[in-house]
Amino acid sequence: MKSPSAERLRRLRLLLTLLFTTLNAAGLILLAWLVVQLDSAHGERTLDGELNRVTSTASRVVQYGDSIITDYIGKDVLNDGCPQFAVLPGGAAPFEPFYSARVCAEVERGELDRFATQAVRENLALSTYFNDGRVRVRAEPLRNEFAQNVGAVVAWVDTAQVDAQHQRLVIGVIAGSAVLVAAVALAGHALSGRAIRPAAAALEQQEVLLAETAHDLRTPVAALRALAETALRHPDQRAELLPRTVRLAGRMGGIIDGLLVRARLAAGVEQLAVQPVWLDQLVTGLVEELPQDGARVTVTAAATKVSADPALLQRAIGNLLDNALRYGRLPDQPAIVHVTVAGGRVTVADHGPGIDAALAEEAFDRFASAGGSSGLGLPIVAWVAQAHGGTLGVYNAEEGGAIFELSLPVLRD
Repeated sequence: MKSPSAERLRRLRLLLTLLFTTLNAAGLILLAWLVVQLDSAHGERTLDGELNRVTSTASRVVQYGDSIITDYIGKDVLNDGCPQFAVLPGGAAPFEPFYSARVCAEVERGELDRFATQAVRENLALSTYFNDGRVRVRAEPLRNEFAQNVGAVVAWVDTAQVDAQHQRLVIGVIAGSAVLVAAVALAGHALSGRAIRPAAAALEQQEVLLAETAHDLRTPVAALRALAETALRHPDQRAELLPRTVRLAGRMGGIIDGLLVRARLAAGVEQLAVQPVWLDQLVTGLVEELPQDGARVTVTAAATKVSADPALLQRAIGNLLDNALRYGRLPDQPAIVHVTVAGGRVTVADHGPGIDAALAEEAFDRFASAGGSSGLGLPIVAWVAQAHGGTLGVYNAEEGGAIFELSLPVLRD
């Protein structure tokens, strides 16, 4: 089950994705609408340009005498082409109407007469649609040398081809917009994920730190309380209980230090104070200061220099030694640990029960240790190794016991 904080971050990511997608979709819809409108206007201008070419050409070919003469217009190439046109009286002086020879769009002649009459009466060119928008028409008045309207030229064209082109564009724009909106949604989801990733990582680190703190301190705190209550009820046992209390308090301090180091390493705020370190001298000094409590710890060391943060390296090797002393022993037997230092490697071998190969990787996870108890010792060693470009390995010896090997890059002189 996700924590409430993680659920809030998930909802925040969805909200950011929705907001990003909505804003971009609104922009795409507006752009698509503008493209459709511009294409529609372009198609209309294309039709009107064709019609205007026909009406203006026909107007120049028409001859004027006592009445309009259309003999020559029937011989012009315009007569056999599209758009169709007609020369009509339009309510002015009567003459024989003329219709071009080629049929490009079926229309009722009564409609053409109506457009011609309107153009003559209003003394202006008229452009409009009829037949449910399937036909575009232009009516232009004819004027004699006295600037009198004596008829009209009416041209019309089928809009099917332009409409089909416009329809294909609309479908393409809609499909393209849908694909772009989907792409924007995916991009928004990815970007929102990257935007909240630092917050999610910080939240996860905080929750892990709290969980680890509660997990690792629960047992020693309970034991410390039990010791304190026993000492309070039995004053005569205080001399015996006080050293145990001090050791337990020291253990709790070590757990807290480990938790803080793990949190700082995971958060990336721990700065490595890298410098040349004699690895053999550092390990020898740690072993000499180690409270062995009857354990036997031997060291075989060859001079080797590495580039590392001595404080973090000391903590890592100290954790390996502490892990070997705690869990690398047989029941009712003192711990026997041998440490080897050479070639940038620190090998810590114990004579305990060893470690299950299937659980070797889990030993480096939080809440796990080589002996099966909870702890942060080995995970901290693994983090320190990784921070220095090294590795931490674990395997079982043939004669029994676990071997942990910390490898670090050797510093060449």
